[in-house]
Amino acid sequence: MSESVNRWAPGCCYGPVLTQTDLYLLDTELELNPILKNQSDAFQISFNVATGQVTGTNHESGDRELPFGPVKDEAATLPRVSELIVITDISPWCTTIKNPSGVTINDFCNSIWKEYTENMVTDKEFESLRPRDQETVRRYAANVAGQNWGGYYTPAPANIPTRYKRVDWLRDRVWFNKLSKNDNYAKARLGVSTPNIFVMSLKHY
Repeated sequence: MSESVNRWAPGCCYGPVLTQTDLYLLDTELELNPILKNQSDAFQISFNVATGQVTGTNHESGDRELPFGPVKDEAATLPRVSELIVITDISPWCTTIKNPSGVTINDFCNSIWKEYTENMVTDKEFESLRPRDQETVRRYAANVAGQNWGGYYTPAPANIPTRYKRVDWLRDRVWFNKLSKNDNYAKARLGVSTPNIFVMSLKHY
């Protein structure tokens, strides 16, 4: 992993950290860390959005999990940026990740985890879901709360949650897959596309 560490590890020799204004003025294309693109041979990330747990594997480690510590402070992009904006096609929320010293992989994971576990779904947001999806969110939230709600036709247990966290919206798609660029989708969602807007894909258990 020495080549990756040499290039992406923290340091002061990689040029200045670009602000949002810098990106607008320079229109600099950003290179995303291979770990976040899910293209790293050295560390294939395993990040659970619901628990915040991050580990990794590689071909040499086999089934043995690798600790997150050695790579967590690697830069998320080169050039480094003070803000990273993340959207996903399975939720309506936009996560802005900030670090004046340059956004890191750890900043990304920690911010996404907090975004989805510390914020609640509003009534209006919940009502925008199809009835079947509303039922799935209710069932997921009940199971997480230990109510063990079964199938769609099983009577709901008593005292199921009536408010839902954003992570409940994701249902079982709580494992990070990768970040990628999609300027057309960014413009459709946010009305603008800048080099630091990335689309997050998630996968099932």
